[in-house]
Amino acid sequence: MVIGAALQKYEWHKHGTCAAKADSLNSQHKYFGKALELYHKLDLDSVLKKFDIIPSESYYKLSQVEGAIENFYGVKPKIQCVHPSKNADFQILGQIEICFDTDFTLMDCEKYVTTQKISKGDWGSGIAVHKASGFSVCDHDVPVYYPLLP
Repeated sequence: MVIGAALQKYEWHKHGTCAAKADSLNSQHKYFGKALELYHKLDLDSVLKKFDIIPSESYYKLSQVEGAIENFYGVKPKIQCVHPSKNADFQILGQIEICFDTDFTLMDCEKYVTTQKISKGDWGSGIAVHKASGFSVCDHDVPVYYPLLP
């Protein structure tokens, strides 16, 4: 199984089977097709670029990233970061989630909720870290690095 197929299988079992309760998402083809449609429709990279937030050697305030998304889409995103170490003076932009209701209308994302799959980091900072992804809630007081991808 190639990595892409393994990821697709994982995502389908984790999210798709729940979403499949809706007729419009009741198969892998419909589920991933809708995900791609929404991804292209949102075009988040272009939106961030309009606000001068681009992958670079620069650092951004988390409020800049949140503000750009809230300003353009009118909703609050869920932004997660990777914290390289306990005492790092920056965090890496890891994931931006834009949320939709069951009719695919944009809506505010709920705040990060700790579940059994999420545990506190050993850093004593109260940052919740998702063990599988390494993503955690971004710290508003720490600069955000949006790296260039190879």
